[in-house]
Amino acid sequence: MAVLTPLQIKNLTEQAKQSKGLIPHSVLTPLLSTLQCDIDTLLQALLPVATSFSQAPVSQFNVGAIAYDKTTGNAYCGANLEFSHQALSLTVHAEQAAINNAWLNGAQTISVIAITAPPCGHCRQFMNEIADADSLKVVLPTLETDLKTLLPHSFGPKDLGNEFCLLAAKSHDEIALPEQVSQQLARQFMLAYAPYSNNPAAVEIKTVFHGSFYGRYAENAAYNPSLSPMQSALSQLALAGLTLNCVEVVSITLVETATGHNQKAVAAAVLESYFCDGILQHVLVE
Repeated sequence: MAVLTPLQIKNLTEQAKQSKGLIPHSVLTPLLSTLQCDIDTLLQALLPVATSFSQAPVSQFNVGAIAYDKTTGNAYCGANLEFSHQALSLTVHAEQAAINNAWLNGAQTISVIAITAPPCGHCRQFMNEIADADSLKVVLPTLETDLKTLLPHSFGPKDLGNEFCLLAAKSHDEIALPEQVSQQLARQFMLAYAPYSNNPAAVEIKTVFHGSFYGRYAENAAYNPSLSPMQSALSQLALAGLTLNCVEVVSITLVETATGHNQKAVAAAVLESYFCDGILQHVLVE
């Protein structure tokens, strides 16, 4: 079993904050050599880094997850994110956060995901949406298994006639967007994954001192495990070690389609946890 020192964990956590939870192969490769272990073991050793980003004011149960993309050699942290005084169903699970992080960073495959605790059914279903879900390895503290074992007789994208899975989906056709939609937000909108509602959506949180944070809508064949663009963006904020309460916000913009819009209510509900209701700019596009 590989063990990182408290100082190594501290330094790696600070590095991960700067990259919003991304641990690049240039960091992983020397660690593999130093610890003389395989990637699965290293991911387990790195879980304290991911868990440090957890914000769990309701449950006080901190969960961390790390998704690994063997194609790029990068690892992507995720942690659970709860919202005070809101429905528990709005929680971002650690596995969702890790996969969302990988997706936003351009990963097209995830071969391994390490988690601090066994994944709930919600998360197993969310993981089942990604490309190569059938071969996804799941590394737990006392067990190494795979998603097929954890989710037998599964229901997924193909059951609804969807050929393009999460991480391997094609971008939406370009459409004219209003001038208040930044180029980066427009890009995130085009890359949203909404094969079931046909309502691509994205969020931009623009801050004074910490840059901008983006989120995309990620739908799921089972519908309920879908991740809203606001949850996606706030998870990225959490992976930078921040919350809306501790940053000076310039603007928060949600863009979605006029014909299928379904994200404003959930975005507003989540923002209420941070007493930011009323700040949301809602842009509808044809």
